[in-house]
Amino acid sequence: MNNIDITYYNSPAGELIIGIYENQLCVLDWRYRKQRESIDKRLGTHLNASISNQHHPLQNLVIEQLIEYFRGLRTSFDIPLLLAGTDFQKQVWNQLIEILYGETVSYLTLSRTLNNEKAIRAVASANGTNALSIVIPCHRVIASNGDLTGYAGVLPAKKKLLQIEGALNKGQLGLF
Repeated sequence: MNNIDITYYNSPAGELIIGIYENQLCVLDWRYRKQRESIDKRLGTHLNASISNQHHPLQNLVIEQLIEYFRGLRTSFDIPLLLAGTDFQKQVWNQLIEILYGETVSYLTLSRTLNNEKAIRAVASANGTNALSIVIPCHRVIASNGDLTGYAGVLPAKKKLLQIEGALNKGQLGLF
């Protein structure tokens, strides 16, 4: 069986798991989230791999780029990604990558962009199963009314990421 080499990184928004499989980032996720066990199981099954607490050199690059991001010095990531999911999930995740730094879209807008407005719940579910938080910016998806909803890293982390990116206006910040 293959290994997903993981390490932990204590970011300004919460503790993250960084997982590398075959020289690609397959996990950049919140260590403490409701779906942690199901995400790990899906990755293990999809990749036929077990999670191993081991160092991989690519983890250093991920941490460097995260530090730059949290300092406001990086707006995109240059890391080889491995998307482990269904074709539909990958379609949603690839669309998330297209949301620019500092921008937000609603779940409805994301569904429309995928030419499937009626799939809003499936799109939201795929968004919630994203195992590559921050680099696949699921935090940039908000409710149609502007509310910060449904984030695996908990809402304070979502708010922190959007603040770093300047995506929240001062009126919204006063609501939280």
